[in-house]
Amino acid sequence: MNRIAVTDLTDFVLKCLRSTGLTESDCLVTCEALVSTDTLGVFTHGTKLLVGYLKKLVGGGYPISAVPRIEREGPAWAIIDGSSGLGQTGSVFAMQTAIRKAKQFGVAFVSLRNTGHIGAAGHYALLAAKEGCLAMVTGNDMPSVAAPGSTGAVLGSNPLAYAIPTGGDPVLLDMATAAVAGGKVYAAHQRGESIPATWLIGPDGLPTTDGSLYPHGAALAPMAGHKGYGLGLWCEVLSALIPGGAMTWQVGSWIFDAPSKPSLHNASFFVADIDAMTDRAAFNSRMKSLIDEIHAAPTADGVASVLLPGEREFQTARDAVRNGIALPEDVRIKLRECADVVSCLVPGFLN
Repeated sequence: MNRIAVTDLTDFVLKCLRSTGLTESDCLVTCEALVSTDTLGVFTHGTKLLVGYLKKLVGGGYPISAVPRIEREGPAWAIIDGSSGLGQTGSVFAMQTAIRKAKQFGVAFVSLRNTGHIGAAGHYALLAAKEGCLAMVTGNDMPSVAAPGSTGAVLGSNPLAYAIPTGGDPVLLDMATAAVAGGKVYAAHQRGESIPATWLIGPDGLPTTDGSLYPHGAALAPMAGHKGYGLGLWCEVLSALIPGGAMTWQVGSWIFDAPSKPSLHNASFFVADIDAMTDRAAFNSRMKSLIDEIHAAPTADGVASVLLPGEREFQTARDAVRNGIALPEDVRIKLRECADVVSCLVPGFLN
């Protein structure tokens, strides 16, 4: 597969976003979130999402003039209304607000309601880690995940992400509280691949390997059964219940709803400033000791080392910056669709 230079992909994404009339700052924020996620190799939540966002921007569901605003706040907390705009714009604003408050008061909690689909939650946690803070980000979505014993969806795939600064690459975890992100089911089905029996729950409440049933005839299985269900509920409370946002079936589908409809997503951002609580050098030293201990753990045959969350992704990103991004064909197909939505030429690197 021909690799795509990060700069070429960035230029194309910016061209598409600018064509909608979106402000330059919003274009840059959204582009960075999508392209940087592709560089990490997380292709389900990178530029593959762009075509859906463009349809919402062109159709009015995500108003191009939307500006997130603080509705109410205290010294170490805030509730932000995303004004139905792009989730990347609202989420970056919310995380920047949380970082600013944490730098002043040690910790901060910010909830964001009424925003667009936020994409990769880990992207925002990384913003805090780059500022020397640890962070947790949660989100909610329309139900697509079964609860133990249910025959249909009860909660969204509600993501949970965290990032921890280390003095080197942060520790980064970004996961759906479903057994797998819905995008991975779509991608596997589009590629004609079978899916594991642990991914989906069919209409009879039993596991199914038929990816074509999702999302209308099957629900995602919760991660680790009742444990994933419990974490998904926690994300729903932090992201949507606290700020008064749309919950469960009140959230729209940014993919299947009419482009003129807002999707009413929500998210939460917790940030703690390391410097406010402990000595930075001591913290980094203790983190290094912990990482070294994990790396030194005995491994199974064929495994070189136990990895920390995010370690493989940062290695992938360095390779992508040097050699280009190996975008899968299902992502390239979606990018070619972007050119149709905004009436521009498909760049040669996508052919």
